[in-house]
Amino acid sequence: MAIFSVYVVNKAGGLIYQLDSYAPRSEAEKTFSYPLDLLLKLHDERVLVAFGQRDGIRGIKFVVLADPRQAGIDSLLRKIYEIYSDYALKNPFYSLEMPIRCELFDQNLKLALEVAEKAGTFGPGS
Repeated sequence: MAIFSVYVVNKAGGLIYQLDSYAPRSEAEKTFSYPLDLLLKLHDERVLVAFGQRDGIRGIKFVVLADPRQAGIDSLLRKIYEIYSDYALKNPFYSLEMPIRCELFDQNLKLALEVAEKAGTFGPGS
């Protein structure tokens, strides 16, 4: 399962935070000799887009792009809201509607995404 990206959008529709968390697998370099035997496969990959908005912060939208098989997206959105309120809103140097530049927000969001990808869900004590 994978969570590809997290976006935070303000009231005016401006992007105030973006995190691309998915790194594609690196493949080893392959060498071929002539003639080449090629096999082409068609891959139909889909992405789940989840939107979250909490009542405490009017107008702020949290967007998560994830694999459709990823479980616990609603819990992840609640956790992102909690991280936003704890580390961005309580930061005395952060102004509403401005881009989020807070190291603790970054660190805790990355940790939450790792937990979500490994466990699939968040429990009440996370």
